[in-house]
Amino acid sequence: MASMSKWTFLQAMCLVVSLSKAVPENYEDDIDVNFGPNYFNEITEEDQMEGETPTPSPEPCKGPVFTKWDKLFTMLENSQMKENMLLQYTDDIIKVELQSLREEMLQFVAQYGGSCASAVESSVRRAGIQTETRLQNAIDRVREVSADQSTQHDAALQQLLAASVNQAARLERLENDCLKWRGRGLASQAKSVQTRHLMQEVSETENGGRLEKTLAPISNELQTIREQLTLYTKSVFANSLPSGCDTGLLFPTRSSTAYVEVSPKTPFQTNAVTICLWVKPTQVLNKTILFSYSTTGNAYELQLVLNGQSVFFTVDGETHLVQASGAAQEGQWVHICAVWSSQQGLASLWVNGQQSASSPGVAEGHELRSKGSILLGQEYGRFFRHLSIPDTFDAELAFTGKMTGVNMWDRVLDSKEISQQARLDGSGCGIRGNVVAWGVSDIKPKGGDRKDTKKERRQ
Repeated sequence: MASMSKWTFLQAMCLVVSLSKAVPENYEDDIDVNFGPNYFNEITEEDQMEGETPTPSPEPCKGPVFTKWDKLFTMLENSQMKENMLLQYTDDIIKVELQSLREEMLQFVAQYGGSCASAVESSVRRAGIQTETRLQNAIDRVREVSADQSTQHDAALQQLLAASVNQAARLERLENDCLKWRGRGLASQAKSVQTRHLMQEVSETENGGRLEKTLAPISNELQTIREQLTLYTKSVFANSLPSGCDTGLLFPTRSSTAYVEVSPKTPFQTNAVTICLWVKPTQVLNKTILFSYSTTGNAYELQLVLNGQSVFFTVDGETHLVQASGAAQEGQWVHICAVWSSQQGLASLWVNGQQSASSPGVAEGHELRSKGSILLGQEYGRFFRHLSIPDTFDAELAFTGKMTGVNMWDRVLDSKEISQQARLDGSGCGIRGNVVAWGVSDIKPKGGDRKDTKKERRQ
């Protein structure tokens, strides 16, 4: 048993020695991809004999006899070892090359980075100087053009002033002549005066040249007078009440206590309504109340609200509304009508006699309750049941400006009736509603200082 153990140990030692000789010593530089001696890769005739047992060599240093499977496993181990050495060698080469490339890149950046930065900085500086120069030139040109236009405008204004003075003198002479004309000879005298002036102008024109040269300045002067009259009419309309309205309400400031209460002519309970009014807002915020109708069961039965330049008309709360955009301008009179019918919930807004917006399904089937309160320029809102408490209003919702021609009907007005009220040269305030009638219904400013809300008469 001991002799067998020694023999096995000797065989293992010989195998290790033979394998160490098969591996090249300097594999980092020279790698031999051959597979060693041939007797490790070939199957001898002795291996092909079946049933024969290899005879152990009496010499312990000789190589053992391997079977075909031992040789095959040995070949696989050699191949794996050489493959690992090739991969290791390739990895080392790649690492060395990458390190070299990194050093070259760092050297390049250190050598040329400063010059590139200076070049970029100089280019940016030149571009900034050029841009500043161009902007300065443009500003100078704009100033020159503005100066020329200002000079031209001044000259045109001087000419306009001189023409106005001349026309005023002519009108004054004509007025004096008209005051002197009496009786039946008024027409003949006027015709003679006109003929005399015309003949004088024609004679002056013939002495100076063509007739067109004289008619052209006269036409220009007439056009200037027409434009001045148009501006004067607009200015008068903006500073006074609309045509046909003798009185109005003035809301000079926003107040948390001042309001205007309207008492209807008769109690009403209806499923249709039309509200019309003239307003001239001084300032419009996100929500400015024009007209509100509140009851004990619903503080938001009806509301007519300005929101910027838009007009909102709500029925039975803010969820049911119709909106007209661009309807109101600060400092300008505008006529607004709101129409609603519970049948199909059809609601519409009319601005200056023209329909601006309409929407179906607004509080369809709803009925307005009676015994409510109508306010102008403010709303009760959630404070409706606490009227005895002072300062119950929100000053941010208060209307500032002028208001007149407030009327309310318990029916739907047609387009002709609405447009008749919005005419500037008509008598819109003479058309009165059957629920609220301007000039007939009791409209009282209440609360706060009397200066916060007051009535204004047409001058």
